[in-house]
Amino acid sequence: MKKDQGFDTRAVHAGQDFDPTTGAVIPPLYLTSTFVQKSVGDLRGGYEYTRAGNPTRDALEQQLAALEGGRFGMSFSSGLAAEDALLRAVLKPGDHVVLGNDVYGGTHRLINRVHGAWGVTNTVVDMSNLFEVEKALKKGSTKILWVETPSNPMMKISDIAELSDIGRQAGAIIVVDNTFASPALQRPLSLGADVVVHSTTKYLGGHSDVLGGALVLNDEELAEKVRFVQFAAGAVSGPMDAWLTSRGIKTLAVRMERHSSNAQALAEYLMGNPAVEQVYYPGLPDSPGHELARQQMSAFGGMVSIAMRGGAKAARRFAESTRVFLLAESLGGVESLVNYPAEMTHASVRGTVLEVPDNIVRLSVGIESVEDLIADVDAALAKSPKRSK
Repeated sequence: MKKDQGFDTRAVHAGQDFDPTTGAVIPPLYLTSTFVQKSVGDLRGGYEYTRAGNPTRDALEQQLAALEGGRFGMSFSSGLAAEDALLRAVLKPGDHVVLGNDVYGGTHRLINRVHGAWGVTNTVVDMSNLFEVEKALKKGSTKILWVETPSNPMMKISDIAELSDIGRQAGAIIVVDNTFASPALQRPLSLGADVVVHSTTKYLGGHSDVLGGALVLNDEELAEKVRFVQFAAGAVSGPMDAWLTSRGIKTLAVRMERHSSNAQALAEYLMGNPAVEQVYYPGLPDSPGHELARQQMSAFGGMVSIAMRGGAKAARRFAESTRVFLLAESLGGVESLVNYPAEMTHASVRGTVLEVPDNIVRLSVGIESVEDLIADVDAALAKSPKRSK
C-alpha cells in the first residue's frame, strides 16, 4: 500500500492482496493450527504454528497498522487481552500507571486488581485537567499514561497532543484507547501517542459477531516485547475472528459516517425531552469537549449517553423499554444497543471513584433509519418517570 492513499482505500486494500494462485479477490481464510515444514526448521513463508503466526492474522495486522498510521499492528483474542499484553510488556512490580477517572470498567479492573496484585500501583485523575495529570505523574515510576477519548460512558474528550507532551516529559508511554472513535474518526499516533489500543469487537468488526483486540505502535523495541508476550501467553486472535474483523474493517468508513450522523440527530432530539436531564455527546455545541473534539476528530462518533431526570428507576425503565435499541452489553455494531452501565458494563467499578451515576443510560447508535431510532427512544422515554421519588 502507498502511504499517501486515502483512508477508505487503505481500509479496503491494506493486507488484502488477491490470491496469486487462484486470483481470488478475497485472500483465503487459513483455518489451520499448524504448517508442514520442508525440512526441520525450513519453514514455508515463516509459518510453523498458528499461535506464532497465521497468514489471515498477518493480513489483519497489516490492515490495522495502515488504518492507524503505525508501523506495527497486533491482533489479540480480545481488547483486554491486548491491554494485558501491553501492560505485561511494559510494567514490573513497583511501577505506576495514571489513567482517567472515566475509563472502561474492565480496563480499571485489569490495572487495579489483576496487575495491582503484582505490585503495580495506579492513580485515577480527570484527564481534562492537565494540571491534575501533571501532579499525578511520578517521574521514574509512572510508566504508562492511559488515555481514553471519547471516554466510556461519559463521553469526555481528552487532549491527546497535550497529554502526550506531559506524559513524555515524565518518561511515560502514552496509550490511547481509540475504540469509541475508531481510526476512521481519530488517529492518536499522529497526535503524539505511543500506542493505540482497540477492542476490535466494536466498530472495527462492526457486526457484533466477533471478539477481538488490537494494538498499533511505532516503536520496534516495544513491539518486540509485546509480540513475545503475545506468543508466550498465547492470547492471539483465531483465523476466523481475524477474517471477520478484516471484512468488517472494509466498510468502517461508510459505517462511521452513518453512526455519527444518526447519533448527532438523536442527541439533538434528546436535548429537548423533559425526561432527560443531560445529554453527553461531543457533537453538541454546548458539550465541554466539543471544540477539542472538532480539532482531533473528523466526526463525533456513534455513542450517546443520557442522564435521566427520574434517577435510577427512570434509567432502568428506559433501558428495558426500547425495542429497536436492544438491551445488551457491547457497542459499535450496525444494530443499535442500549446499556445501563451502573449494573452492566461498569458494575465492577461500583464503590470506586470511577462509579457511573445510576441515572446514566448509554446508547450505541446503529445505522438503522434515524426516524425509527428517534421514534423508539421517544416511546421509551414516555414510559419513564420524570422525577425520582
